[in-house]
Amino acid sequence: MKNKAHFVATLQALLVTFLWSTSFIIIKLFINEIPPLLFAGLRYAIAVIILAPVLWRYREEIKSISKRDWLMLFFLGVVYYFITQGAQFISLKYVDMVTISLILNFSSPLVAYIGIMLLKEPVLPQQWAGTILFIVGALIYFSQKTLSSMSVLGLSMVLLSLISNSVGTVLGRSVNRGEKLNALVVTGISMFFGAILLLGSGFVLHGIPKLGLKSWLVVFYIASVNTAFAFWLWNHSMRTLSAMESSVINNTMLIQISVLSWIVLDEKINIWEGIGLFIALIGVVLVSVRFEKKSKVLIPNASEQTTSPKDGHSNCS
Repeated sequence: MKNKAHFVATLQALLVTFLWSTSFIIIKLFINEIPPLLFAGLRYAIAVIILAPVLWRYREEIKSISKRDWLMLFFLGVVYYFITQGAQFISLKYVDMVTISLILNFSSPLVAYIGIMLLKEPVLPQQWAGTILFIVGALIYFSQKTLSSMSVLGLSMVLLSLISNSVGTVLGRSVNRGEKLNALVVTGISMFFGAILLLGSGFVLHGIPKLGLKSWLVVFYIASVNTAFAFWLWNHSMRTLSAMESSVINNTMLIQISVLSWIVLDEKINIWEGIGLFIALIGVVLVSVRFEKKSKVLIPNASEQTTSPKDGHSNCS
């Protein structure tokens, strides 16, 4: 029975990573029809509305949140949703999918070193080795690229998303260390703040969008299935899977996105780029295996991309 529950949880986690991987493809296909900040804002605003009935169960806990915790949740929403997701959506307009996926996967080693400085958390030997492998793999991958083929604005947005996601991950870990607040409360409130800022910025820059029926259906699908449902299912699967197992499954998104980009967007990769991605993936897995406690916190990304199971963040899109 235990093995069956573990198998089901593994399939659930794999389904979530697939949904998160398809998000990148869908956003890439529609990013020229829906302004990036409005796209991100609508996605998370609708997701918050869908999650609202669940949050209502924790209304007494929400009423008891201190001013300091409200400030921390607001700051988390600014960093993790407004900056991270806003920059990530903009980058999807200018940079190919595989490059974005690879750069955002550097979040795992970056989080580890930020954790050293801010949270006094040790870095294990295999994490150092994993970081070196990731860098080697990234160098092999980018050696096949020409700078003239890359958008400066797009790459700047990817790097901004990477840094803010890593800072947000450590911040989320810090907020939840004392386990004062339920994971869904942290997720829902911080997502609400981020969604408001994204929508506000989008309206200021682009005005009220005139979206067609197909665009609205795409936004609603990503918000409901790839965000609200996927975050809930991921959290559910982590009740059974260890944090290390969840992290390894989440890291397969680098390969999933590469394959989907090739099939759907015709973004082909050559043999050396493939070798670089594989080496980088091994490096990310080595960095992630330090997390041995099950997560109790659900905060997606950023990137549905790279998750630190200890705090539940991910570079999800």
